[in-house]
Amino acid sequence: QVQLIESGGGLVQPGGSLRLSCAASGRTFSNYVMGWFRQAPGKEREFVAAMSRSGFVTKTKYADSVKGRFTISRDDAKNMVYLQMSSLKSEDTAVYRCAVGTTRGGIPYTTSSSYDYWGQGTQVTVSS
Repeated sequence: QVQLIESGGGLVQPGGSLRLSCAASGRTFSNYVMGWFRQAPGKEREFVAAMSRSGFVTKTKYADSVKGRFTISRDDAKNMVYLQMSSLKSEDTAVYRCAVGTTRGGIPYTTSSSYDYWGQGTQVTVSS
């Protein structure tokens, strides 16, 4: 059974940093796409970042709103994916969820329908 567990959320001041972690278990994820999405209260779920890996080729994709501030990374040996967030803004406040897409092809999908497994999420609150 595939399980994804996020951690690392919390309260941070504007301009601060956080690193989210997602521990995956249940199968090998090395050639799957790993992604992060977020959902703020009253808003739709939105794509944040994704990383695909096919053989030795790694591709990443970021939402325009986080480009240059967030970095996605993964450690396939540990079945972990990370989201390093810096220069946080109040509009980054949301529940962040990691996801795994099992369709191969080496594409960092940006649509939630491309992902098969989801974590429960971790709250990130950016406020002074």
